[in-house]
Amino acid sequence: MKKISLEFKGKTTGDLEKEAQKLREEIAKLKLEIKVNPPKDTNSLFKKRKRLAVVLTLIGERKMTERLKVK
Repeated sequence: MKKISLEFKGKTTGDLEKEAQKLREEIAKLKLEIKVNPPKDTNSLFKKRKRLAVVLTLIGERKMTERLKVK
């Protein structure tokens, strides 16, 4: 998880939100593909969902720090 979070640490909140949207689209496509044609890497959906969770966690952390700085 540290490797994934280090990859996104330098990005802005807007970039992270774009990345989250892209991951959501990829997850939706993967779900359909898995039903139609099972992939060789059956763990790919899990990896994408985990990556999305990391991105959403970083977005939440940044928004929380922004709120605390304002007060």
